[in-house]
Amino acid sequence: MLDPKVKQRIIKKFRTHESDTGSSQIQIAILTEEIKLLTEHLKEHKKDFSSRRGLIKKVNERRKLLNYLRETDYEEYVEISKKLKMKFSGPKIVEGQPSAEQLKELEEKAKAKAKSKK
Repeated sequence: MLDPKVKQRIIKKFRTHESDTGSSQIQIAILTEEIKLLTEHLKEHKKDFSSRRGLIKKVNERRKLLNYLRETDYEEYVEISKKLKMKFSGPKIVEGQPSAEQLKELEEKAKAKAKSKK
């Protein structure tokens, strides 16, 4: 559990606007700090399996948030990855599936086609 002062410091550092307290960037930063603390704890207490389970949950939650951020705002994803000194990968490309840009183009074509039929 993070100290409230540490949490407020993280929120101030990573917020996207003045009243931001729960954006993906902040959640990722808080989870990263909690993961660091749990990792240090588990180095001393190797048989603490409850904490290990909590660590795995936090890592998975952070991964999901990072994937979401990567899909929605890639520049912000790269920026927060660099700030937190994390490894990061390029945009997710799945063979056989259209990218977000291709989906938008397909939607626009479908709308244009529907208008021309009317």
